[in-house]
Amino acid sequence: MATALITGASSGLGAEFARQLAARGSDVVLVGRDRRALDEVAADIADRYGVRTDVVVADLLDDEAIAAVEARAARGLDVLVNNAGFGLDLAFETNPVDAEVRHLRLHVEAAMRLMHAALPAMLERGSGRMVNVASVAGFVPRGTYGAVKGWLISFSRWANVVYGPRGVTVTAVCPGFVHTNFHERLGLAPGHEGVAPGMWLDAATVVREGLRDAARGRAVSVPSTRYKFLVRAARLLPDTLVVRAASRGR
Repeated sequence: MATALITGASSGLGAEFARQLAARGSDVVLVGRDRRALDEVAADIADRYGVRTDVVVADLLDDEAIAAVEARAARGLDVLVNNAGFGLDLAFETNPVDAEVRHLRLHVEAAMRLMHAALPAMLERGSGRMVNVASVAGFVPRGTYGAVKGWLISFSRWANVVYGPRGVTVTAVCPGFVHTNFHERLGLAPGHEGVAPGMWLDAATVVREGLRDAARGRAVSVPSTRYKFLVRAARLLPDTLVVRAASRGR
């Protein structure tokens, strides 16, 4: 049986990655901070798909906690999904700097540590997949959120070229606005952020397309045709226009 470890697995995209990987026959290791929510996801997956589910309660910004998750990843995984994350207000100048540091550490340092931990066993076996949940924000100037997602995209592109020929693919999945509780945690309600209804994606579609592209060995996956078009357009437009357009929503 394959084994997949998913961070931020208690809800949203993380829970959906866990469900779809379990539906493909993978045992799943669910990592997150909310034990009750993780247990509910684990029980649902076990009932539906009959796979093994392990729950790891961990704050990835805690040194001891992330060391324990690194140790689990180093024991051998078939799939690693780096999904844990949170958003901040775009007004960098008013955000507490400690919040910005935690934001940077979770999106970049934690993901890097887990990839570094999981990689040796994957390379020794000659197979493995790493999926980094990034964002279309990583292609545009959009505060520190765009910056950290841009790191994930750039690293995934490099790592996929270097490790893909050795059997380990690395894919950055880059959705736009997705109907999850990510926005609720920011105190913002979908549909009240100045974002057109047609720009919202559902989690199941994002994960399905992301896993399909990962299976094909692609370094970058941008779910939906409309977001693929927007990413291409953003590369041709002046930064002033792109920043203004990207300031809507969170």
